[in-house]
Amino acid sequence: MGNTGDTAFGRLLSAAVSGLMILAVAACGSNGKAPQARAEEPAGMKPAGTARPLTAREKSLLYDAEQAMVQSCMARKGFQVWKVPENPVPEDRSFPYVVDDVAWAQRHGYGSDVLRRIAQVRRTDPNRRYLQSLPPQRRTQAVDAYSGRTGGLEVRLPTGAIAGRSTDGCLAETEGELYGGLGKWFRAKAVTNSLASIRRADVLADPKFRESTREWAVCMRRHGHRYTAPSQARAAFASDRAKDHKEEVRTAVDEARCAHSSGLSATAQRLDAGYDQRLQKQYRAAVDSRLQLERAALPRARAFLPGR
Repeated sequence: MGNTGDTAFGRLLSAAVSGLMILAVAACGSNGKAPQARAEEPAGMKPAGTARPLTAREKSLLYDAEQAMVQSCMARKGFQVWKVPENPVPEDRSFPYVVDDVAWAQRHGYGSDVLRRIAQVRRTDPNRRYLQSLPPQRRTQAVDAYSGRTGGLEVRLPTGAIAGRSTDGCLAETEGELYGGLGKWFRAKAVTNSLASIRRADVLADPKFRESTREWAVCMRRHGHRYTAPSQARAAFASDRAKDHKEEVRTAVDEARCAHSSGLSATAQRLDAGYDQRLQKQYRAAVDSRLQLERAALPRARAFLPGR
């Protein structure tokens, strides 16, 4: 669904103030306060069905508008915010099932160097340094100005969990203004953001995926690796920092090559697409509601960002 739901400042803010974990900076996270009302249900909204998905450029426009609007709101409240690049570590990749990009594995192994780069970006982020420079009371005020202090919205996710968030603060103000109503936007975003984790769990539990994984493990044994699942290989290098980077790269490259020769990569992609289609259909109201709200937000984003 893209990056239009959570601002990068919000993600870095949560890392910067680890002692203040009451923030509602994640679309599907709790704000730590008792909710007072349910988010509006998009009842009666006819699914678009044939609506064109947003392009990468349109998603970036919404991301930039959110950043700029939050920045403006925080300035009105007496705080500074620096815009954060949409993709500050371009080499960061997600492989939810198996590393299957040989070229990427040859450069990064399982991504230990990428994780160090991400940590470096967080350490040097001006928003983080700014917040840490503030006196404790002022820092709390900045957090409240961004994420709000009160409860207000909650929605039950397809997983059964309850997501809640504040209705005040600059993030709520920005999303409400940009998307034409905070309640409908929060519900659509929270539900659709939760579908990825459901899809991944379905793929991993599918008998076809498990059968392909066994074939992958046979291939890995031929290369001297005793792992029975890709998650084991990744965990082994994530948990042992003393492992040699060359060994990490060699193992990841073998994993990627075995992913293709065993058919695991193709199986995972096919299953992922199938479960995605099923979930998109099952939660069509939320999917279409989000798309409609995003498309309606594009003119507002352009109006806030002259020249875009």
